Amino acid sequence: MPFDTEKRIYVQDVTLRDGMHAIRHQYGLDHIKAICKALDDARVDAIEVAHGDGLAGMSFNYGFAKETDLDYIEAAASVLEHAKLATLLLPGIGTVEDLREAYEAGARSVRVATHCTEADISKQHIEYARNLGMDVAGFLMMAHMTPPEQLAEQALMEAYGAHCVYVTDLGGAPNAGCCRPFQGVQRRAQAETQTGIHAHHNLSFGIANSDHRARVRRDPGRCVACRHGRRRRQCAARDLHRGRRPDGLNHGCDLFGLMDAAEEPVRPLQDRPVRVDRETLALGYAGVYSSFLRHAETASDTYGIDTREILIELGKRRMVGGQEDMIVDVAPDLVKEREGGDAAKGE
Repeated sequence: MPFDTEKRIYVQDVTLRDGMHAIRHQYGLDHIKAICKALDDARVDAIEVAHGDGLAGMSFNYGFAKETDLDYIEAAASVLEHAKLATLLLPGIGTVEDLREAYEAGARSVRVATHCTEADISKQHIEYARNLGMDVAGFLMMAHMTPPEQLAEQALMEAYGAHCVYVTDLGGAPNAGCCRPFQGVQRRAQAETQTGIHAHHNLSFGIANSDHRARVRRDPGRCVACRHGRRRRQCAARDLHRGRRPDGLNHGCDLFGLMDAAEEPVRPLQDRPVRVDRETLALGYAGVYSSFLRHAETASDTYGIDTREILIELGKRRMVGGQEDMIVDVAPDLVKEREGGDAAKGE
């Protein structure tokens, strides 16, 4: 199926929000400015800036950032000329006051994120953002945990005023069937409401899912792109670039500019190569929220349990975003089970 090149995909880069997880939220303000400038020059539509867990996410549970959200947003705003400055808010972590402060610092777009069955808790935040005059998207996290028919019902975010509703694969868990829930949300949404996809690449389906979403869209839909995400697993905009082919995806970005942004200001910050490796595969297999990875690695070092074992157990317990503190319970439990098994063998 060829692309409808008349409808342009809206590309929002999350290197400076999701990418916070990959480096334990330690971007400096100079990093923010350099990456924003490079992405702005590459003509992405929007750049998302905040702690990895959204506004007010800096905490013992989620990790302490090097600077505050407002410092990051102000730094980004100081260099952007083309891209819209976006941010993320999770109800229960961020508040409408945090949103107001982010707006005053320069943010003009927000994605309000909830677990895929809890869209109803986003109402006041979406309405408040609309009253501020912001571009607003609803963000349904961990979409693989809910049947497509139930997920489609969560498109009620549009009734609260969301301009767009995202189907979000934060665990890299779905296969190419990820577009079934996406299409359900799209059918449920009104004609004027855009739909979007945020796909992770743990099981190597992120690019295929985003590509397919672009083909079946009925609107100038949205795609989240970067390659330096929670574990450098997001679908990368440059990987989706097909502009030199007759059926090219019309996303309006400069290919060489995206390459330069990835290679120059971003790559030196990475403490491991961009690839699908055993830990990211385990994340996708377990269907675990990707922000758990660095926490699980820390627990692995502390308790001597393979990171993959921790992730698989988290998946069995159906842990969701916001329960990162449970990792310190899971790891000791696994140690006890292993010690009990060793003792039984000794008998």
